[in-house]
Amino acid sequence: MTSQADQEAIPDRFSITSYLDSPVSVLKNVSDKREAALQSLGVVTVRDLLNHFPRRYIDMSTVTDTLHATIGQQCTIVGSVYELKKKEPRPRLTLVEISLVDQSGIMIITCFNQPWLADQLKPGMLLRVSGKVEFNYGFKRMKNPYLESVDPHDDFEGLIVPVYPSNASLSQTLLRRIIHQALAQVQGVYDPLPVSLRSRYNLYSRFSAWRSIHAPHSMEEVAQAKRRLIYEELFHVQLGLMEAEEVRALAHDPFVHDVTNDTIAAFKGLLPFTLTEDQEAAIADMFLRMADLFPMNHFLLGDVGTGKTIVAAFGLVAAAASGYQAVMMGPTEVLVRQYGQALGPFLEALGISWAILTGTTTAAERAKILSQARSGSLGVLFGTHALIEDDVEFAQASFVCIDEQQRFGVHQREALLEKAPGADVLSMTATPIPRSLALTLYGNQSISYLKPLEGSRGTRTTKVCHFSEEGFAYDAVREALERGEQAYIICPLIGISFDADEQDEDAREDDVSHVEYAAVEWGMESESLSAPLRAATQHAEILQNQVFPQAKVGLLHGKLTSQEKDNIMQQFRDGAIDILVSTTVVEVGVDVSNATVMIIEDADRFGLAQLHQLRGRVGRGTKPGRVFLVSRSKAPDSLERLRMMEATEDGFALSEYDLSLRKEGDIFGDRQHGASTLKLVNVIRDKAVIETAHQDAYDFLHGRGFSAEERSLVRQEKRLVVKER
Repeated sequence: MTSQADQEAIPDRFSITSYLDSPVSVLKNVSDKREAALQSLGVVTVRDLLNHFPRRYIDMSTVTDTLHATIGQQCTIVGSVYELKKKEPRPRLTLVEISLVDQSGIMIITCFNQPWLADQLKPGMLLRVSGKVEFNYGFKRMKNPYLESVDPHDDFEGLIVPVYPSNASLSQTLLRRIIHQALAQVQGVYDPLPVSLRSRYNLYSRFSAWRSIHAPHSMEEVAQAKRRLIYEELFHVQLGLMEAEEVRALAHDPFVHDVTNDTIAAFKGLLPFTLTEDQEAAIADMFLRMADLFPMNHFLLGDVGTGKTIVAAFGLVAAAASGYQAVMMGPTEVLVRQYGQALGPFLEALGISWAILTGTTTAAERAKILSQARSGSLGVLFGTHALIEDDVEFAQASFVCIDEQQRFGVHQREALLEKAPGADVLSMTATPIPRSLALTLYGNQSISYLKPLEGSRGTRTTKVCHFSEEGFAYDAVREALERGEQAYIICPLIGISFDADEQDEDAREDDVSHVEYAAVEWGMESESLSAPLRAATQHAEILQNQVFPQAKVGLLHGKLTSQEKDNIMQQFRDGAIDILVSTTVVEVGVDVSNATVMIIEDADRFGLAQLHQLRGRVGRGTKPGRVFLVSRSKAPDSLERLRMMEATEDGFALSEYDLSLRKEGDIFGDRQHGASTLKLVNVIRDKAVIETAHQDAYDFLHGRGFSAEERSLVRQEKRLVVKER
């Protein structure tokens, strides 16, 4: 029987739970230097430490000796360091070669660009190494295996060893030791997930999940721990998004729009085409929310060329016809002016005043527009980032549309919405996103989809070709020019110069941004910048002077002024430019129906979503389009990605394939507050969990099926987690 003194010595569950928010320095062996090293990994508190999950595991149950290590297979061996050699075969390449000896033979370990190993390892040290076994030059070998020093007295047989994200100041052994100390201190911690949810889905408790992910006895334990932690991550993110939206919705009195007036019917009658079923459904969904007693926060996800702008136009008309104002913001001046060209005549026919505000608007015109916006006499205003400047004010803006919303930062979107308190908000993107990712990133918004009609994409073909076959692509350009059509040539860089006298450091960094983004996005190992990437400026000169001297070649890139870009695009629309050489500036929204051929140079440097957006610029009219993806790469993975572009025109299918290639935690970056905290979720694998967590969070927020105690624990946990982040 436990004595009263013993009971008093046992920390209560509240104290244990509070311990999670203690600085990591409370743990033994965490000195000031180690605390700083942990902070560089994002680990500030004990909670952070326990949520610092392994990136992979090494199953030490496959421990063998050198003699029986199977060539071509993964295995683990333990041996003593016999000899160390440090080599530098060429600049910026360091090799450390380790001769590892066990009772049966010698294994040569080669470690690339880890020169510190030559100082850290000493002959006679006992190492545990795990990797793929190769055979060459008479020896069995491993390249860049996992390795760590071990105590000769350790029982290393049959262990599951977690491998953590770390840095040079924190060895794997030390990290595991510190985490195990934390686990010992938080046994008995409160579980913030309601018992009803844990029972319903047969989930581990929080402590069991932490213990099993950090110190598993089997990979099945790891899988069960991840089930619990993935659900917990998603439940809290969904709940946070929904609560934030509830706060926003209740902050201002909403506008109630009349969505049945004659002006809307007249607008539909003016359209020279019939709306698709998806467009009709999206408009009906939007109108239902615009007529609601709470401000709308709606997200329209549409594939390339499915007509998002016309759906948005119905919202603009509904707001103006209800006696209010509407605002539509786009990421580029070219796109914004296209709004005016496409929708302006309809608005004028309906008696709705409109204007365009960009960075190149003259001072006199700007003053006139701002005056009309403040007085309320302006019905619809299209604009770029210029809309968020301090002097832009509206009398009563009841509808805000943000096109290609992912192109704007969170603060930019918020700055525009502050000018329209209580307004209905429509966000749009032409980057197809699977429902699972949309819920995870935008769970606070209602969502509509626009998908292409069956068979509507048969007018465009895509072909992947190696650089050596590029002549076929340029033959297609030549044939198009002979028919009086136009072409795009897309290059990943503006220009390449490695001479410091010719180009400053900032310019060089700007020029490689697309390449670096593509490399990071796909987890590819970046090649040297000396690779022969096509540079738009040099390429345009070659095409004009040598390949197509009889044609007019234009050049478009992000370093031109807005006015210069607009002039070039207008010339291309008018047919004064035959071939437009461009960076990804043309990726969004540009519509030139006479452009029928596109060549994308070094296509493997782009993500699939970006390629899909780019190819959407051709085949938009009645003439068939042809897209050629040119690559110098011989990497099977890169070429397989590009082949998906040949296989489907469905942007949502491409997006799902894109996401299936990514690792856990790679998907979100900093695109959405809260989403970047998801460490274990894979939106393709975990689709069902995302749907479930979304519904459970909705039920929790509305008090369905949860006790007061459960709600209190969840909200307390959420406050602590948000405070930390």
